[in-house]
Amino acid sequence: MQPRLDVRHLQVLLAVAETGSLAVAARMLGVTASALSHRIREAERRLDVALFTKLGRGLRLTPAGEHLADVGDRLLADLERAEAVVMRMGEGVERVVRLGMGAYNSYHWLPAFLRVYREAAPETEIDVIANAARRPLESLLEGAIDVAILAEPVLPPGLRAIPLFEDEIVAVTPPGHRLAGRDFVVAEDFADEALMTYSLVPVPGHEGERFWRPSRVHCCRATRVELVEAIVELIKAGFGTSMLARWAMAPHLRDGSLAAVRLGPEGLAIRWHAVIRLADPPDSPAPALAQALADWCAAVPDAFGRAPAAQSTSPEAQPASMALTTASAT
Repeated sequence: MQPRLDVRHLQVLLAVAETGSLAVAARMLGVTASALSHRIREAERRLDVALFTKLGRGLRLTPAGEHLADVGDRLLADLERAEAVVMRMGEGVERVVRLGMGAYNSYHWLPAFLRVYREAAPETEIDVIANAARRPLESLLEGAIDVAILAEPVLPPGLRAIPLFEDEIVAVTPPGHRLAGRDFVVAEDFADEALMTYSLVPVPGHEGERFWRPSRVHCCRATRVELVEAIVELIKAGFGTSMLARWAMAPHLRDGSLAAVRLGPEGLAIRWHAVIRLADPPDSPAPALAQALADWCAAVPDAFGRAPAAQSTSPEAQPASMALTTASAT
């Protein structure tokens, strides 16, 4: 079936949806307002449905327009990514794997891994997709990324996880904080603390479920700060504390700009995984990269700042491996 719309129609739809104004959208796309209006009418005529309604002096999407904008956004993003990959192939890169992390845009470990990985797979290049941090599983399923690094993931159908390393969630404070020198902290210690978190919704397997809920203590001064990088800077400036993954805080703990304290006498252990799509063949780039990460974590116990996870022996979790030499993670 031949599509009734082309890329120009989708670009117009998204620009007007974003701005609510023909004039602003026209400037954004570098065309005249009359040309933009013509494209909208042409799209509506081809589909025989209204895509916009007037709202005062602006425009608002109809339900049909909203659906088309949602699909168009994904289609244009997929096309842009495909073009970028093909152009890279023209420069000699045979395969590109897009990597994302859940919650943390912390890549202090990446240079050491890349030095090893490029020797083993010189034809493969890694793209880091920072905006996948908010929706890593959805980004995987939608094809926006190929590998996601996540802690204790609850996987929907179509994905599988390869264990990487053991870590722990710790209380993170300024070095001079009243809790900084303790062996461990309990929930009651945070009753009067300003606690910053990147999500107010409890994440399965994390501190909300395993630290707060059993204690029956409620932190009444919790504030949402979506970016972990912003939380780190606010803690350093003395605006509060947080509970974060130890490995991601490793550079700040090493230089003494932050302090970490164990949650409870036993600590709060978590396991990080590389998550990939089940549909990707074991010898394809994404599973190969995920297994290379697992091999590297096993060979370099402190690769991410923590010890390696026990490797699964199930066939499903064992895609084709890649021999890696040991490299320092610091």
